[in-house]
Amino acid sequence: MPSTRSTEQRTWAGTTLADRRAARRRQLLDAGLELLGNEGAAAVSVRAVCRTARLTERYFYENFAGREELLVAVYEHVARQAHDVLVRAVREAGPTETDRARAAVSAFVELILDDPRKGTVLMLVPQTDPLLGKRGHELLPTFAELVHEQLPGGIDPANRTMVALGLVGALANLFIAYLNGSLAVSRDQLVDHCVHLVLSSASLYPSDGIC
Repeated sequence: MPSTRSTEQRTWAGTTLADRRAARRRQLLDAGLELLGNEGAAAVSVRAVCRTARLTERYFYENFAGREELLVAVYEHVARQAHDVLVRAVREAGPTETDRARAAVSAFVELILDDPRKGTVLMLVPQTDPLLGKRGHELLPTFAELVHEQLPGGIDPANRTMVALGLVGALANLFIAYLNGSLAVSRDQLVDHCVHLVLSSASLYPSDGIC
């Protein structure tokens, strides 16, 4: 009786076709991160990515329509990591607002500084690459919503939204300045200032929303 297993479920050397495709996609994303994070968008070509990943162009086009799609995929991959570490940090933090603020800031700083490629991809490359700049702008509400959820109650909806958006923008500018070298402070100073900014932002408006 012929096998009913799909082509993607059939194994070779202990792995399925779907597993091998997923592994190749990860290789290409890793290669894209290496090039984009170290050399910038101009260094990312189909040929360079394939050479770095040690895969043929056939496998590149199995996963991506072209260079631009890979660029966005690398950016989104890092942005998703940033979102996940923030959510996890807040969830696992202590009970106070200070605990949550410090946990979130520390986790984000760790992500973008301990692997400078990720900081470059997430914060610096969008400043000069229109495609990733546009995608970053589209993802801004996702990060603002994380802040929105953590603000204390009592702030009216309009002010709550403005505080969240303003805080994300202010933090982004601080991280960009730190990464590009124009902000000469220590890592601890950066974290402390960002925590203070997060904690003080809600006090910009009275809790009843009346200015």
